[in-house]
Amino acid sequence: MSTRRKKIYEGHGKILYEGPEPGTLVQYFKDDASAYNNAKRAVLEGKGVLNNRISEYFMTRLNTIGVQNHFIRRLNLREQLIRELEIIPLQVVVRNAAAGSLSQRFGLPEGQPLPRSIIEFYLKDEKLGNPMVTEEHITAFNWASTQEIDDMMALSLRVNDFLNGAFGAVGISLIDFRVEFGRLWENDFSRVVLADEISPDNCRLWDTQTREKLDLDRFRRDLGDAIEGYAEIARRLGIMKEMPTVIQGGLH
Repeated sequence: MSTRRKKIYEGHGKILYEGPEPGTLVQYFKDDASAYNNAKRAVLEGKGVLNNRISEYFMTRLNTIGVQNHFIRRLNLREQLIRELEIIPLQVVVRNAAAGSLSQRFGLPEGQPLPRSIIEFYLKDEKLGNPMVTEEHITAFNWASTQEIDDMMALSLRVNDFLNGAFGAVGISLIDFRVEFGRLWENDFSRVVLADEISPDNCRLWDTQTREKLDLDRFRRDLGDAIEGYAEIARRLGIMKEMPTVIQGGLH
């Protein structure tokens, strides 16, 4: 279907195409994986199919608890219909335990619980290495208003509460995650809406008992079959039984 549509944007993990009606886009999930600002790349067979299902699972449930997002419905194995938003050029990272750059910056052991959840903002600009920014930078350069910053923080904490509960119930610890937001315009008013995806591509997920990593860190750090971690998450969430047999067959 998407081959005939106009491509709007292509990132590492997804392609956005023109949607079937005004105000919509088609989001296509690729198998491409990248890390360290694209210095490390590979194709992980089946990743796009798994991420499409996992993101659908969470976006649908977030909508039902009042966290409005861009997801409308899944179209097929790799595509979703989404609302077109004016993307705010920030990545919002919520951290529950030390890992990745936070561990490196402050010399904290990976997995050490934080005194409270920490929210960080990063400028969405790969050429600059997605630098960390403060609220001062955000308002000074007009990337978002003070009200939008408040909205993004409040929504991110709600998403964190929800994901912590959902993953915790199936024996997975949510170490941290990254989300993006956009403006949904209605006449002259806009509201902040959750965008992008929620998947092992942008969440750090550890098995609560063994502390085994089940996310993109498996690929980043060469910890073995990355897709097996993604598939394990889908299995625990009860999504795996709906997965095509090709994926199931190739993952045991």
